[in-house]
Amino acid sequence: MQTNDNQIRDYSAVLEAEFGKHGTPERAKFDEDAYTFYTSQILLDARKNARLTQCELAERIGVDKSYVSRIEKGITTPSVAAFYRIVNALGLSVELRPT
Repeated sequence: MQTNDNQIRDYSAVLEAEFGKHGTPERAKFDEDAYTFYTSQILLDARKNARLTQCELAERIGVDKSYVSRIEKGITTPSVAAFYRIVNALGLSVELRPT
């Protein structure tokens, strides 16, 4: 997908052309991968801001360092329970509220 030609884009249309309309299996896969990547970057930044190594975070939540690494690379999506353990270990909170 080339987008560096300085043209204004409707990225909804770009994504639809590349991955299909919302509701298609291809688009659902793209959306899931995008959320996984987004979450991985938030957790990576939070760990760094907390000045913890991957090993230190892994120890705090009772997993291997490789598991933390895979989450931060977007290879593995943590379970909800693991996500909350990570959030708590980093001194963060999750707020669920209506949009």
